[in-house]
Amino acid sequence: MRETRRRAFVLFGVLLLAMILAACGGDDADPTSTTAPAATTVPATATIAAAATVAPTEAPTEALAEPTAEATVAEATATTAAPTATTAAPTATTEPPAAALTGKLTVFAAASLTDAFTQIGDSLKADNPDLEIEFNFAGSQALVTQLGQGAHAEVFASADTKQMGAAQDESVIANDPVIFTHNRLTIIVPADNPGGIQTPADLAKSGLKIVFANEEVPVGRYTGQVLDLMSADPAFGADFRSQVEANIVSLEENVKQVVTKVQLGEADAGIVYSSDVTPAVRDDVATIDIPDDLNVIAEYPIALVVDGDATLGQAFIDAVLSEAGQQALADNGFR
Repeated sequence: MRETRRRAFVLFGVLLLAMILAACGGDDADPTSTTAPAATTVPATATIAAAATVAPTEAPTEALAEPTAEATVAEATATTAAPTATTAAPTATTEPPAAALTGKLTVFAAASLTDAFTQIGDSLKADNPDLEIEFNFAGSQALVTQLGQGAHAEVFASADTKQMGAAQDESVIANDPVIFTHNRLTIIVPADNPGGIQTPADLAKSGLKIVFANEEVPVGRYTGQVLDLMSADPAFGADFRSQVEANIVSLEENVKQVVTKVQLGEADAGIVYSSDVTPAVRDDVATIDIPDDLNVIAEYPIALVVDGDATLGQAFIDAVLSEAGQQALADNGFR
């Protein structure tokens, strides 16, 4: 009995050892052998174990895939929503309307700007009922003198760059001037034209009464330049300027005075800006064009005045430079 048990244990041990070796893939195992039942059984067990091992590995992979898809959707949603926030931002940062202008605004301006600036000023006052605007229209040279003597103003607008430069030399200009419009010259005669003037060359006829602005006034300086251009043209002759000047009966302090004297018939002719032939005088005068190659284009600069209210002054300059302001100038004959 004991011997039988001993043999059984030995046989069991051998079989167990064989199974272990087969499972571990021992060095002496023949991979082509198919005769050992234990070897056949053990791989099956190993396959099941391997499957059990693989399954947990695949399951987490699938579990990870779902959060990745959700994250992608979340990112897309966040990306889509971003522009909405960006678009809404300007609404949140929109500045409130500017406060209405109040106080007194004083503008010194060349006489030729009277009608256009009055129109622009009326429009600015309509938008700011508590704003008072006072204009001082005169020859640019006279305005520079007044500013140099301490006259108060917020804005200075000159009919030429020379007088603006003079104002800068007087240290009364607070910023760099800006050219805001242009003008050109024309000859005016009374509507009934008693001097019989038909062309610029006729200004040299003897016996005429001619009124110009003096050469300290921008329009007077421009007039002298035009006369020089004509004298350099053989069609007029080198002595043309001297012949015209022999007919001068008066030199005025600003262009509006030239217009008035011709309008009233106190002169046979005068040279003024095209913009001075306004609806108010158009029925009383006739114009004679000066050819472009003999004409002069006037530049009008504008700037803030030292010690003036810069806010009010800049508001007026902005109005002049605006589309409506430029249209007002064009409507009044400016270029």
